[in-house]
Amino acid sequence: MPAVFLGHGSPMNALERNRYTEAWRAFGASVPKPRAILAVSAHWYVNGLAVTAMPNPRTIHDFYGFPQALFDVRYPAPGLPELAEEVADTVSPDFVVGADRDAWGLDHGTWSVLVHAFPDADIPVVQLSIDARRPLDWHLALGTKLAALRERGVLVVGSGNVVHNLRAIDWQRPDGAFDWAERFDTEAKRLMLERPYDIASLASHRDYRMAVPTDEHFLPLLYIAGLASAAGKPAEMLVDGYAYGSLSMTAFTLDAHCPEATDETGGAASLDTTLPPEDANI
Repeated sequence: MPAVFLGHGSPMNALERNRYTEAWRAFGASVPKPRAILAVSAHWYVNGLAVTAMPNPRTIHDFYGFPQALFDVRYPAPGLPELAEEVADTVSPDFVVGADRDAWGLDHGTWSVLVHAFPDADIPVVQLSIDARRPLDWHLALGTKLAALRERGVLVVGSGNVVHNLRAIDWQRPDGAFDWAERFDTEAKRLMLERPYDIASLASHRDYRMAVPTDEHFLPLLYIAGLASAAGKPAEMLVDGYAYGSLSMTAFTLDAHCPEATDETGGAASLDTTLPPEDANI
């Protein structure tokens, strides 16, 4: 089963059709239907490793300041409680602290991309939390362990952004990038396409703390890099580009052969410019 990292950008991408969302649609349409989806989203970033285990996960609107139409979106995919047990067995001896049966659900890092990739919402979705206490190498190694799930029909989706600095957003660059953002994103692409097992070396890149001021949006990439390392092959690029100077929309796939998206509807979704960047919560 393939794997994918999607740069999710603004939650507004859930409502819009642009070249990024068209690429996500092309990916979903081209892969075999998974038994289930395991999502690693930047927005479930907690002090522990947990997995959702409810039969009907709720759609979480973990943001504010956006149009009501975005809050009206529901992604009613079922859960798969037994997959929580499979995940716990697969990552052992790393310890899953709990099977979450009621507290979480599907946050916008997950549903804002799946609503395009799998719009029928008929594939069970389970989320794996990101353990905020762990170093980069640990997340990369955990990604390699998830390879066993791919062999059982589970599609692993990482959702974040290679470059994600909301405080540096420049509203005058809707499709552009600062030099530091482009440098960091370019090096991430080189590693993913050549040596994904070295992706954690980006921590020493001169632009790391500008591109990754906090780790949560970067870490989902390491899970896909770990899967690529386990497979002994590089990732492939699905789509790339920038938004507002300081966000990368780059997406990578593993073992997926997607037709090139032909939509010319433009770049990433707009943000609510009435909010300061740190409050946009994307």
